[in-house]
Amino acid sequence: MQGRHRKVVVSGNAPKPIGPYSAGIAHGDLVFASGSLGLDPQSGELVPGGIEAETRQSLNNLAAILEAAGSSMSLVLKTTVFLRDMADFSRMNAVYGEFFRDEPPARSAVQVAALPKGAAVEIEAVAALR
Repeated sequence: MQGRHRKVVVSGNAPKPIGPYSAGIAHGDLVFASGSLGLDPQSGELVPGGIEAETRQSLNNLAAILEAAGSSMSLVLKTTVFLRDMADFSRMNAVYGEFFRDEPPARSAVQVAALPKGAAVEIEAVAALR
């Protein structure tokens, strides 16, 4: 871990943060990716298509942040999924499974009262660095 200090992660392929936070922080052998909404990186707006489309875009945005940090989806250790409605769990889970087929990371999934921009899902992750 010597020589690895706290580094802000910036990706041109993911939406810019919509508040006073970083998209990710790399430190030591880990990267901590902030919660990612299903936002289109260019427009900054939620992608149309409901929970499945938002989940897919959220995970694509998360992948871009991890890549910018020197990690990848295959190195994700833990995710937290925040759902606006737990009734969307099975549809979110089907898309989530496309991204984590073999040896998926540990995960928590919780329903929350609301998410930024009226999003249906937000996903955060902790991953190992290469």
